[in-house]
Amino acid sequence: MHISEGVLSGPVLLGGAGLAVLGTSIGLKKIDYDQIMSVAILSAAFFIASLIHVPIGPANGHLILNGLLGVVLGWAAFPSILVALVLQAVLFQFGGLTVLGVNTFTMAAPAVLCFYVFRPMLINGNGSRFAAAFACGFFAMLLSTILTASALALSGDGFQDAARMLFYAHLPIMVVEGVITGFAYSFLAKVKPEVLAA
Repeated sequence: MHISEGVLSGPVLLGGAGLAVLGTSIGLKKIDYDQIMSVAILSAAFFIASLIHVPIGPANGHLILNGLLGVVLGWAAFPSILVALVLQAVLFQFGGLTVLGVNTFTMAAPAVLCFYVFRPMLINGNGSRFAAAFACGFFAMLLSTILTASALALSGDGFQDAARMLFYAHLPIMVVEGVITGFAYSFLAKVKPEVLAA
């Protein structure tokens, strides 16, 4: 779900860059020294998951795991996702450096939002832990898809169809993302609960 260089309009690029800088600065202030290892490991998970592309019609889809990053890291998801996107842009030319701000914001902002919405349910144990983690993964990807499609749509009328196709192509991946987030969170809660309590 990377937006390539040369696609977005100048105002969208500047707006995305400003929001990404703001989110990353907040995230860096909120990272504890003890949390650095978790940030690095989840950044690597995001990096790897985003490299596995599945063709869906004329588009490609892939996991992003931003719901998992959000519920575990909170605001630290911004620098974690930024580092992974920089490496993908430099090493594999996915996305690009000029669209780095927009791509970071569209992935990290939903992660932080899901942190605030779903983390209390997961910590308090109200209802099913798996269901809450599933919802976190599903809605984080849903919001990322909406933000990415909106960035395309705001860049010109010629991208309206591409924005719609991007959204519909990612609907099945949202379900897979939710299932993987549910299992990953449940596993971490059993074997490494201190990571989730940070």
